[in-house]
Amino acid sequence: MEKPFSISSPVGIDTPNQAFQWRAYYEMTKPKVVVLMLLTVLVGMCLALPGSVPLQPLMIGLIGIGMMAGAAAAFNHLIDRRIDGLMTRTNNRPLPKGRISIVKALVFSVSLGVIGFGLLYTLVNELTAWLTFASLLGYAVVYTAYLKRATPQNIVVGGLAGAMPPLLGWTAVTGEFHGNALLLVIIIFAWTPPHFWALAIHRKAEYAKVDIPMLPVTHGTEFTKTCILLYTILLAIACLLPVIFGMSGPTYLLGSTLLSCGFLYKSWELKFDDKPGLAMQVFRFSIYHLMLLFIVLLVDHYLWV
Repeated sequence: MEKPFSISSPVGIDTPNQAFQWRAYYEMTKPKVVVLMLLTVLVGMCLALPGSVPLQPLMIGLIGIGMMAGAAAAFNHLIDRRIDGLMTRTNNRPLPKGRISIVKALVFSVSLGVIGFGLLYTLVNELTAWLTFASLLGYAVVYTAYLKRATPQNIVVGGLAGAMPPLLGWTAVTGEFHGNALLLVIIIFAWTPPHFWALAIHRKAEYAKVDIPMLPVTHGTEFTKTCILLYTILLAIACLLPVIFGMSGPTYLLGSTLLSCGFLYKSWELKFDDKPGLAMQVFRFSIYHLMLLFIVLLVDHYLWV
């Protein structure tokens, strides 16, 4: 009788458990967040130079920054594993479900960060490596481990770490700071609070349950809606800075104006004509807003360069 095929036989195929673990490690890096972040890195790279971007800093910069961003996300999973297990939005993450042990998650996070830092330091430049490392510490340690639990302004103060990617892209291809890169940082810095507070309104009860002082928990939903609207106005002004300082042209002006009007409308609707599920609509819209804004920046740069 012929011997039945076994998945444990040496045919180069992972067992179901191994494949499952691979997906769990991948999930820990928050790939969707990292992809959006890398878009802003890419735009920072492209806007830093009038012509094409050199291949080595482009490719190694994106890989190294992406790996360190993934490491920061994995550290976030580690630090927040207790509260993640208590919240509906996050209770299926790998650590609360026991799909990965704490030790393996720690080794994975450190390894990813060290390799990413090494790539940036040796093949891109030291400035980008250290700035990316500072961003990792800012998100994983300062925000996740301290600010998130310490103040309702956590996302405002901690948002600076998440606003750094365009600057990292800029320094990756130039090796130096430039004021124009900081304009892009300001845009993301102003975008972060209304983006995250919309989610916090939707998940208010869950944040209250785990004693995380998000703004809707400490100051109420209506106050948070007002803050979202005010920050959206501030964001609309910030989005004009590339035009005011001569960094971008009419294509970006038109595109950013339309996007700002859309975000302002959604924020106004949330404040004065709220309905079930609208907060999550605002949250999702904010993601498309940032993605399209940076795509328009890129298109404008190559149209008017």
